[in-house]
Amino acid sequence: MRRIRTALIGCGKVGHLHAAALATLPESDFVAVCDSSPERAAAFATQYVTPRPFTDPEAMLGQASVEAVVLCTPHPLHAAHAVLAARRGAHVLVEKPLATTLADCDAIISAAAAGGVKLGVVSQRRLFEPVQRMKAAIDAGKIGRPILGTFHMLSWRDQAYYRSDPWRGRWDTEGGGVLVNQSPHQLDILQWLMGPIEEISGYWSNLSHPFVEVDDTALAMIRFKSGGLGAVVASLCQKPGIYAKVHVHGSNGASVGVQTDGGASFVAGMSEIAEPPLNDLWTIPGEEHLLAQFEAEDRARFREINATERYHALQIADFLSAIIEDRDPLVTGRDGRVVVEMFTAIYQSQNLGRPVKFPLDH
Repeated sequence: MRRIRTALIGCGKVGHLHAAALATLPESDFVAVCDSSPERAAAFATQYVTPRPFTDPEAMLGQASVEAVVLCTPHPLHAAHAVLAARRGAHVLVEKPLATTLADCDAIISAAAAGGVKLGVVSQRRLFEPVQRMKAAIDAGKIGRPILGTFHMLSWRDQAYYRSDPWRGRWDTEGGGVLVNQSPHQLDILQWLMGPIEEISGYWSNLSHPFVEVDDTALAMIRFKSGGLGAVVASLCQKPGIYAKVHVHGSNGASVGVQTDGGASFVAGMSEIAEPPLNDLWTIPGEEHLLAQFEAEDRARFREINATERYHALQIADFLSAIIEDRDPLVTGRDGRVVVEMFTAIYQSQNLGRPVKFPLDH
C-alpha cells in the first residue's frame, strides 16, 4: 500500500485525536508536526515518536516533503494555513469548521482547485453507524421524500472550558459560539440528509455566559430547495449537557433519527465520549422492530472501541484513500462551506431582521 507523507498543524487538544490516527493508520507516514509553541510541537513529536517538530508551517511543508496536512489550529487561522499548504502542493484536511467566514472558505477552495489538491473537512459524526443507517434508508426512499428535518442540541460549557484556550469565546479568535464551535457536525448531517437549502431565518443570543462575547444559544428555521422544512435549536445553557439529536421525517409518514451525543458533553482533549451514538427514532414500515436491535449493536460496539478516536481515524483514512484513489473525500471543502453558509445565514438573519437566501456570497 502506498503511504502518504502526513503532517499536523496545531498541537492543541483536538490535535491529539488526529495525531493518534496519523501515527497508526497504514495509509499514513507521519513525518512532521507544527505549532506556534516550540514546547507543544516538541512534546507532540516525542509522544508520537516519528514526526519532526516545526514552528513554521512553510518550513515544515518544504523540509519534510509533506504530501497531506491536517489543520487543527483555531478557526480564524484555517485559511492562511490551508492556502499555504495547497499552494505548496499538499492535500488539506481541515478540522471543523472549514473557516469562520465565506471569504476564507472561498480562498481555501480556490487554492485547493488551483493547486490540484484534495480538500476535506472533518465531520466524523457522518461515520457514526446510526447516521450511516439514516443516510442509507433515506437514499433508498424508505421514508419517501424528506420533508422535515430537525436538529436539537441541549448542552453545557462552563467558564473553565472557555479559559482552557485563550482564543475561545471571542469573535475575533473563535469566530462565533455555539453555532461555530459546537453545532457544525449536526448542521452538516442535517443538510447532508435533507438536501440543498433555499433560505434560513434565525435568532441567536448569549443567555447565560456573560464572561464570553459569543452566542451560547441559537434558533433557526430552514426552507430546503426540495420544499422540505427544517428547525434548529442549539444551546449551551443546560448543565451538565443533555443530548444532540438529528431527526428526519418523510412524506410517507416514516421517520428516522439519531442521538449523536448524550450524557455529559464531549469536549475534544478534555473528556471522553460519554454515551454511544444511537438511533432513537425508526418508524419505517416493517422495520420498527429493528430499533432495539440497532441499539444493542451500537452499545456493544461502544464497549469494544475507543469512540473518541475511532471516527476521526475513519475519516482520516477515507481522506488518505481519496488521495491514493484520486476521488473526492467523504466530506469535501464545498460541503464544509455549506455549514459556514448555515451559521453565517443565522447571524445575518438576526442582524437583517429577515430570512437569508442561499447561496450566500462573501
